[in-house]
Amino acid sequence: MQRYDGKIILVDDDPGIRDSGQMFLKQVFPVVRTESSPQNLVEILKQEDFDVILLDMNFQKGEMDGKEGLNWLEKILETDPEAMVIFITAYGDIDLAIQSIKAGAADFIVKPWSNQKLLATILSCIRLRKAKTEVIRFKKTSERLSQDMDKDFQVFIGDSYPVKKIKEMIARVAETDADVLILGENGTGKELAAREIHRKSTRKDQVFIAVDLGAVPETLFESELFGHVKGAYTDAYQDRPGRFELASGGTIFLDEIGNLSHPLQSKLLSVIENRKIIRIGSHIEIPVDVRLISATNRNLKQMVNERRFREDLLYRINTVEIHLPALRERKNDIPLLVDHFLEIYRQKYHKSELKISQHTLRKLKNYPWPGNIRELKNAVERAVILSSSGQLSSANLFPTSYPVPAPELQNIFNLEENEKQLIMKAINHNRGNMTRTARDLGIARAALYRRMKKFGL
Repeated sequence: MQRYDGKIILVDDDPGIRDSGQMFLKQVFPVVRTESSPQNLVEILKQEDFDVILLDMNFQKGEMDGKEGLNWLEKILETDPEAMVIFITAYGDIDLAIQSIKAGAADFIVKPWSNQKLLATILSCIRLRKAKTEVIRFKKTSERLSQDMDKDFQVFIGDSYPVKKIKEMIARVAETDADVLILGENGTGKELAAREIHRKSTRKDQVFIAVDLGAVPETLFESELFGHVKGAYTDAYQDRPGRFELASGGTIFLDEIGNLSHPLQSKLLSVIENRKIIRIGSHIEIPVDVRLISATNRNLKQMVNERRFREDLLYRINTVEIHLPALRERKNDIPLLVDHFLEIYRQKYHKSELKISQHTLRKLKNYPWPGNIRELKNAVERAVILSSSGQLSSANLFPTSYPVPAPELQNIFNLEENEKQLIMKAINHNRGNMTRTARDLGIARAALYRRMKKFGL
């Protein structure tokens, strides 16, 4: 007879039931224990973990109403909410046994039982218990991973005008379920913004799944995002849900959406419009309830004009647009960002006394940071690692191989960029006061607002 892994405990006051049950089950399972009374069962369960508990419904002589079994079921589930309890019942107790399932029992078997029926019932409960355990483990792992990952994705650091406007926008849009498109250069914190929207939303207790579309091969796009069924293609050995299905109930973040080819854009558009996916190899539609946040460093409107991005897809993903400023547009935040990263890496590399001078900070503010916040973060980490004194070295922040173009030569002939920079500086200088900003720039407030709209400020 085939043997299976499992620990079984049989509780019945009838010695014949106990003996026959143990004799059969010992042939199948490595651990089979019997008890004549449930009195010690709760204490036993505190010391040992059983895959299945076989429990009689009546123990006192003359009792036939099954209340004893239901009372013990309640106590068992208080001790182990995931316990698999199979009631042993006589024919007259079947209605009561059905009621017991509603109270939390896994199943019931009727005396006298068929050994094959008993085995099938036990194996079914063992599989169910393992599945529940896996779900709980997965949920706890996901929660832990989300908590750990969020440590690296803190709220925006900075008090400059552009950052204040971003924080206000995130606060407003987060409480809705609107699809969001986040635009900005590489390293400006697009995933950070997406996570902050999720954290402040009604879906904050659900999963956040990030997908880098630029890293997903075109041949695997459908499988990764929509899933597949067993046998759908050569290496599909089992059913696999896609990212949309896994994110259902929560938020899905599609980074680098501008990298998608036209055929993939069409497939994505269909899912976004219908909020349904079909796994590869299946014809069954699966509803998905996701909050969609997309991001790109590309100019999607220009790509639409060049027929490289579908206009209807752009309209679907950008119910709300958030433009993240480059670090060179918020240089006053650099000292705060440096302090933030310095604190992280001082602890990580056990250099609590390490500091940075004002002279070095001025150098950091004068550098254009083409890689934005990500580049600044990496520079601070490298300087902390290489530091051999109590102060961050400018040479470690800017090694000889580091391209440090002269700031006065940056975008010197780019009229629009210089105009945008001048407006940003004036806004920061006047702490967001539009009247004083317009006055300093020598233009009317209406003209200032037109220029801000033009530059996405």
